[in-house]
Amino acid sequence: MDKTLKIIKLNYLKAFKSLGLNFTAEQWVILDMLYRKDGISQTDLASASFKDAPTVSRIIDLLVKKGLVKRERFDNDRRRYKVFLTDKGKADYELALPKVHQLREQGWQGLSDEDYDTYLRIMNQIFKNFE
Repeated sequence: MDKTLKIIKLNYLKAFKSLGLNFTAEQWVILDMLYRKDGISQTDLASASFKDAPTVSRIIDLLVKKGLVKRERFDNDRRRYKVFLTDKGKADYELALPKVHQLREQGWQGLSDEDYDTYLRIMNQIFKNFE
């Protein structure tokens, strides 16, 4: 699994660079989540991405420096932040999305719908075993 994950991440990185985009596969996960539900808390991002809070905070710090996201404090809780895509973040996301779809299709070449269902069942069981 590690070997497969590494080559997938490397291909995503190469694809993003070929488009002139400066983010990693891990950063893409956060951008994707924000594109789907903008303005969620860092805590919710960490939970939904299955990453720990310090890791998500570092990813967000990098995305802020790149001008792709911004943080805003919650009105009722000055210790918590909501995270939003910037206009540049939305534009870069939309530029990358077709390439991401292409990479996903590439990954499933030669596999049937039954293979996909089996893969999901196995991965979900492994997840449950460690949960």
